[in-house]
Amino acid sequence: MNAVVESVRIPVAGVRLDADVTVPEAAEGIVLFAHGSGSSRHSPRNRFVAGELRAAGIGTVLADLLTPEEERADAVTGALRFDIGLLAARLTGLADWLREYRPAAGLGCGLFGASTGAAAALVAAAARPETVRAVVGRGGRPDLAADALASVRAPTLLIVGGRDREVLRLNRAAARRIPGETRLEVVPGATHLFEEPGTLERVAHLARDWFTRRLPV
Repeated sequence: MNAVVESVRIPVAGVRLDADVTVPEAAEGIVLFAHGSGSSRHSPRNRFVAGELRAAGIGTVLADLLTPEEERADAVTGALRFDIGLLAARLTGLADWLREYRPAAGLGCGLFGASTGAAAALVAAAARPETVRAVVGRGGRPDLAADALASVRAPTLLIVGGRDREVLRLNRAAARRIPGETRLEVVPGATHLFEEPGTLERVAHLARDWFTRRLPV
């Protein structure tokens, strides 16, 4: 399979979502990114992680979960970024679309969620156990996935900064509620956004290793 790099507009649940798709030649899996509070497919942190995944032979889909109009409204109200039901429904729709996307045919699908996007990823994983093979959360709010946590069977890696104490507490509690394989990885010295030197690189390497071991079919 030749490498694929394209920007697409994907119909999902009555809206059209913009996405940047990259599938390396001979890819061994593909990861959908669920961006966090107030973020988009242009998130520099997620793009950095996506680049590390592609270097390891894993395809990436960086998609906006809100339309441009919704993003403008959310910038004022901040309400949609915490609408986990809406975000999860759209992420689930993207996962369904990916199953029919020819360049990704036969590839195992993973989800990478940051902040509130981690909750959306876990809800989507619970809704599509036959599709989602692995989940990674970065500085996530898995607690917002609520009752869906009990239905997550996909191997789940939760990455939290050691200095992000409240989020670390929430991740520890959520990890105990997930019945599938679950690991909590604490990055020493990191705060919520992993801005400290070397911390985002650590996130990327942890995610890369998690996906490369679990996505190949």
